[in-house]
Amino acid sequence: MISDAQPGGEAALRHAGREFLLVLYAAYRNLKLYPLENAVVQKALDELQAATTLLHDAEGELEVRLSGDFIFVNQVRLRLELDNYASFSQLLGLLRRLGIGAVRVEPGMTRREWQIVLGVLLAIAARDEGEDRYPELADRLARTDVTHLTLEPATEVDDLEDAARAREVAKRTYAQGVAVTKEVVNGMRIGRVASIKRVKRAVQLIVDQVLNNEVSLLGLTTLRDYDEYTFTHSVNVCIFSVAMGRRFGLSKIQLYDLGLAALLHDIGKVRIPLSILNKAAGLEEAEWRAIQNHPWQGVIALFGMRGYDELPARAVLVAHEHHMKTDLTGYPRAIRPRELGLFSRIVSVADGFDAATTRRAYQTIPIQPDEVLREMYLNPRRGLDRVIVKGMINLLGIYPAGTCVILDTFEVAVVEGANPDPMFLNRPLVRLAINADGGPVPPPGLPVNLADPGGDGFARSIVKVTDPGRYGLTPSDYLV
Repeated sequence: MISDAQPGGEAALRHAGREFLLVLYAAYRNLKLYPLENAVVQKALDELQAATTLLHDAEGELEVRLSGDFIFVNQVRLRLELDNYASFSQLLGLLRRLGIGAVRVEPGMTRREWQIVLGVLLAIAARDEGEDRYPELADRLARTDVTHLTLEPATEVDDLEDAARAREVAKRTYAQGVAVTKEVVNGMRIGRVASIKRVKRAVQLIVDQVLNNEVSLLGLTTLRDYDEYTFTHSVNVCIFSVAMGRRFGLSKIQLYDLGLAALLHDIGKVRIPLSILNKAAGLEEAEWRAIQNHPWQGVIALFGMRGYDELPARAVLVAHEHHMKTDLTGYPRAIRPRELGLFSRIVSVADGFDAATTRRAYQTIPIQPDEVLREMYLNPRRGLDRVIVKGMINLLGIYPAGTCVILDTFEVAVVEGANPDPMFLNRPLVRLAINADGGPVPPPGLPVNLADPGGDGFARSIVKVTDPGRYGLTPSDYLV
């Protein structure tokens, strides 16, 4: 059995597990596209049998188990990479639709058995959505000659426990990002030289969480505590930027660089007096000029960090360009024609959204998230890249997480996230916070998909967006 004491240890098991799942999905996909006798299908079945044998020889067992958004092979969680993320997502979605929680493959599993299993999966997966398919799946397999493979159904209790664990990991990652940002900013204010390495470690955790558990981490951005604005804002911009970068197909290394640039985009503000940053009244002209100096002050601050030679050059560009507009107005003023870098355009959108939706010392009520996205997209004076803003809307949905909405059922709900079906961007996933009788629903509320049918249309629809403060609600209570 592979163990940490042996060469490769868990790393070898993770590699073998990833290869097994990739060839499993490839065999399923090819059998769906081509007849059994096709050479592509036969080759895929051969590779699946070889991958199964390899794991059995090394481990003596083979179990694939779903746990929330994670896949475990023999109790070891796989770390998914961007280059195979699509295949894993499709396989994860298939197993969930079929109600499968675990698959155990015993030594001796034959190529013919795999062929039968995949054929049954294809037949059951073709049934209508909404039906409980697992009972028929189990019954069909029980009537075949497959003796070396058993399935275990997914359970609601497991799903709830997995979701709770995923939220706890996301909270720790978020808290560590805030702590590192606070340490860097406060240290630089008193003249201490900050280390790039600690920041990099925090960013790597954020990137890994976005890849594995994006929904929970995005939900944490709704905390938006203005007393800690300097630190939570940087972490929120990092999360939004990395999540958008993933949508745009950036590699994992590129996401690390983007996350680092986003986390440090406002580092120049360490050189601005707190009396100006926290001023509740309007800024005087000299104070506004000090604020406008923070992009180039950020460049100087980054070059003063210990280990700055490990800092990607684009991080320096982002610190300098994140308040420039696409037509090169904004600040600082460009002295020659140029095109803003992709990282700068992504961070500008993330920065603008989080700043506009956070209550600041000089604001009474922040703008509602859906209004911010609409204004960012429609107002040309914002000078934002419209393609990037579209990416932000695709990421967050028309009603971003944390938006408080009134439903046509007289219920009040907090948006949990965008609908996974892109056809229903205007029908997000929500958590009911106040019932139709006006009674409170304790956090985390009752989960509801606004795309669920009811009567001649949908069971619930959004009437309008409202201020959660009117109902004594704190949106983050329903999301984390």
